Amino acid sequence: MAWRGHLSRNLKEIRFLFCQTSPASSQTREFVQRNYKDLKTLNPKFPILIRECNGVQPQLWARYDMGVERGIPLEGLTEAQINKALQDLVQLGASLKA
Repeated sequence: MAWRGHLSRNLKEIRFLFCQTSPASSQTREFVQRNYKDLKTLNPKFPILIRECNGVQPQLWARYDMGVERGIPLEGLTEAQINKALQDLVQLGASLKA
């Protein structure tokens, strides 16, 4: 999982959006609780934003250079699938720089 240390190289920020109480957001909440510390330790100055809002569908947004953003809906995804979605966004950032 070396890609986790490359967040700050390939992205400008990531945002997790989810509801604090809805079952649809439960996997996203668990992913953030289990992985935030590791991601922040590997990327200490990189902005990892957590946005909780009642009734919002879980989403992951990545912002790249020049204001380009990509979002992925996370509803129904497992923790492993959310991890893969984040990895895909990081890889996309690397390809945008090439």
